[in-house]
Amino acid sequence: MLFSAFFTIAFAVAAPSHPTKRQTNGGSGVITACTVPGAAAITFDDGPYIYSEQIVSTLDANNIKATFFVNGNNYGCIYGDAQVQAIKNAYSKGHQVSSHTWAHKDLPTLTLREVDDEFTRVDQALEKILGVKTAFMRPPYGNYSATVLQVAKEHNQNVIIWDFDSEDSVGVSAAQSDTKYDALAASHPNTILTLNHETYEFTAATVLPHAIQVLKAAGYNLVTVAECLGLPPYLSIGQAGTKDSTWVC
Repeated sequence: MLFSAFFTIAFAVAAPSHPTKRQTNGGSGVITACTVPGAAAITFDDGPYIYSEQIVSTLDANNIKATFFVNGNNYGCIYGDAQVQAIKNAYSKGHQVSSHTWAHKDLPTLTLREVDDEFTRVDQALEKILGVKTAFMRPPYGNYSATVLQVAKEHNQNVIIWDFDSEDSVGVSAAQSDTKYDALAASHPNTILTLNHETYEFTAATVLPHAIQVLKAAGYNLVTVAECLGLPPYLSIGQAGTKDSTWVC
């Protein structure tokens, strides 16, 4: 109870404002679907947030792995004690932790230098907190440009989009998200790469358990993004750092 109260207080910041439009733009070197037959990758954007621990507990209870695309400074500073604990908890349980850029900016509107900063700062944070260099990133809103792809290549990162959106971030209800998952499972595509957000309570409490149930019943193997592509999740794995004066946003 004390931890829960601390965790909530630590994340008690105003929700960031950002465009509601989600789209993919033309380009190359972008992954929009899994390649391993029968694989379904459940992913969560915009964390770490107060529902991270609940999401991880649900995943672990069902013996499945998922992927968290985290920001550096969106719903809170990634170096905050609660945020660090959330990321370490997910990583220690075998879930994939990857980049969603530093501040969730619309990357195609930025200069090359600004885009690189969005990549670099969150990459540095993950290396400090976990000791890893991520091989994957997801651009905010799914938006990218030639400049974004150039920077991603320089960082040796795969750009990950999705082929199914639960629409939890655009105003649908839990029941509507559940219905979308029902229709997805019924249509039974060869593979599935989902988009969800760990910043919504109903996603953590209602939609995730339902998604797991229907996708498992449909025969899918629920895995990380790296696993659904048959690729390693990290460019390197080293020792996590010790918090110091550089751990600031």
